[in-house]
Amino acid sequence: MILEALGAVLLGLGASWAALQRLPHRLPSRRLVLAAGALGSLFGAMLTHAALGPGHVVATLVGAVAVGAVLLSLLIRPASTVLRRPMPS
Repeated sequence: MILEALGAVLLGLGASWAALQRLPHRLPSRRLVLAAGALGSLFGAMLTHAALGPGHVVATLVGAVAVGAVLLSLLIRPASTVLRRPMPS
């Protein structure tokens, strides 16, 4: 379980780093994004491990990355330049 947790945190930090590289202008502070990715993945690992039980390491890490990515997606702000079209009548 310790190695699963460590792997989940590392995968969460990797996903956070990738999000910061790809969308720096649409995310809040770097510290918040890195913490949210790591903690979201750790929570996802615990949740998946509790649901599946021991012996499903790969599935646990996939669940960890999925929950971490969902949490990171909640931090994304809308783009500042939104094209608005008038509604057809």
